[in-house]
Amino acid sequence: MTISRKLIFWRGVFNRCPNCGGGRMFEGWVRLRRQCPDCGMVLEQGEGFFLGSMSINYGVTIAGFLLPVLLLVAAGWIPVNAGIALGLIGAIVVPVLFYRSSRSWWLMIYFLTLPHELPANGGEGRGQDDVV
Repeated sequence: MTISRKLIFWRGVFNRCPNCGGGRMFEGWVRLRRQCPDCGMVLEQGEGFFLGSMSINYGVTIAGFLLPVLLLVAAGWIPVNAGIALGLIGAIVVPVLFYRSSRSWWLMIYFLTLPHELPANGGEGRGQDDVV
């Protein structure tokens, strides 16, 4: 394999194309490009593929932000009203700020489990025929 799992991991962490390492996966803030402009690999992997990134985003929001706020309120370190306000703000802001990373991380997880699917490793990518 040309692209190792270690390289796929680091490319995913830094929001790069898993195939070539190009850094232009997004058009603007939230729109994932259909294809990588550098290598042409299909990034929008087909209908329903975004559900994995939604799950990652949800998990990071709950475990990384809302649960710590809840624990701080339960321990009495911050008042209940402040905890509610932080929770409401965080439930909106954290998913928006983490959106790009969650999309990139989901592609990373997919190709970490199936590295032979990357075009650079001789694969055809996932679902290229299914993409509209």
